[in-house]
Amino acid sequence: MLFREIIGQEAVKRQLRQSVREGRIPHAQLFAGISGIGKLQLALAYAQYLNCPHRTDEDSCGVCPTCLQFNKLQHPDLHFVFPIVGSDEVCDNFLENWREIILNSRYFDLDDWHRALGVETKQSMIYEKESGEILRKLSLKPYGDGYKVMIIWQPEKMNITTANKLLKLLEEPPERTVFLMVSEHPEQLLATIQSRVQTIRVPRLEAETIAAALVQEGVAPGRATDIARIANGSYLTAKKKAAEGDENKQELRDFIALFRDAYTVGVLRDPQKKYESLKRLRQWSMEMADSKVGRERQKHFLQYAQQQVRENYIRNVGRPELNYQMEEERDFSVKFAPFIHSGNVEGIMNQLDLAERQIEQNGNAKMIFFDLCLQMIVLIKKPKI
Repeated sequence: MLFREIIGQEAVKRQLRQSVREGRIPHAQLFAGISGIGKLQLALAYAQYLNCPHRTDEDSCGVCPTCLQFNKLQHPDLHFVFPIVGSDEVCDNFLENWREIILNSRYFDLDDWHRALGVETKQSMIYEKESGEILRKLSLKPYGDGYKVMIIWQPEKMNITTANKLLKLLEEPPERTVFLMVSEHPEQLLATIQSRVQTIRVPRLEAETIAAALVQEGVAPGRATDIARIANGSYLTAKKKAAEGDENKQELRDFIALFRDAYTVGVLRDPQKKYESLKRLRQWSMEMADSKVGRERQKHFLQYAQQQVRENYIRNVGRPELNYQMEEERDFSVKFAPFIHSGNVEGIMNQLDLAERQIEQNGNAKMIFFDLCLQMIVLIKKPKI
C-alpha cells in the first residue's frame, strides 16, 4: 500500500517517512486509535516504504518487485497475526480471507472480519499456538535486504500466554525485525508490552476529509457532509452509514422500541397498555439476547444507543446545531428529546455503558437486556432536576 492511497493522516505519514529517512526505526511500534481511521493502512504503507529499494522522500515507488509483492500482501518478509476462532488454528490458515478483506475493503473492523470468517456470533482471539508460529517465522533470515515485518492486528486480543511470549521477543528482538501493532484498545495490553513499544497516536479524521472521500465515491455532497459529521472521525463509520440499508437501520428501530415501551410502562396509567408494553419489552430483550445476534452486534447497539441518548439530550437543552444525526434519527428526536433531561440522562448513560461492559465480559445476555429494560422504565419517568 502507498501512503498516498490513505485518506488523510498527513502528520502521521510525515512522521513515519522521516523516521525511515533518518534511519530511526524502532523495533516495535504501536498504532493506536479508534476504528476506521487508517491505522492498519498506515502500518502496511510503512512496511512497504521501509522495504522499497527505490523509495522517494514521499512514498514507495509502487512498481518494483518488492512493492508489487507488498501490494498483494505476499512478500516473504511480511507476516500477519490477527484474531481467529479455534485454539487449534493459526493465522496462516486464514491468510486468503485476510488478504481478501484488506484488498477489497481496505477499511474494516472486527465485525467485518468475523463476517468474512463466517463466525459472526463468536468471539475471536490470538491463541497460544500463534506464538510458536511467530517464533518460527522470525527465526528465518530476511528474504531481501530490508526488514522482516510482523503486523499484529488487534494485539489486545492475545491471551495472557501469547502476550508473555511476545514480550520476550520484544525484549530481545531478532535482527532487522520490526513489530507493528495496530490497536483500538492499547490500554488492554500488558503494561510491560506498552513500555517496550513506541506508540503512535493516530488521530480521528477531520469531517471535511471524510466528506471529500465520500463525494469521490459518489455520495451526494449534502449527504456526505451529514454522514461525515456523525462519523466521529472514522471513515469506516462514514462508509457504512453511506451504504446502510434496512439491516443497519434496525438499530434505530430497536432504540425506538426500547424507549417507547419503557415510557408506556413507566409513565402511562392505562394498565392494559402497560401490560402489553411490558410483554413487548420482554420479547425485545429476548430477541436482543439471541445468540444469532452475537455479542459484537449487541455491543454495537449499546454504543449506538448511548450516542442517540447524547444527541437527544443536546437537542433538549437547546443546541440542535450541535446534533450529529441522520434525517430519520432527527425525525424521532423531535418528539423524544424532551424525555432525556438533566434528571435521567446520566442514569440512562450509566446503564447502557454497564450493559455494554457486561456483554464484553460474556455476561448472561438475557439477564443483561431484561435488566436494562427495567432500568429504562424507572429512569424514563424521572423528573427534571
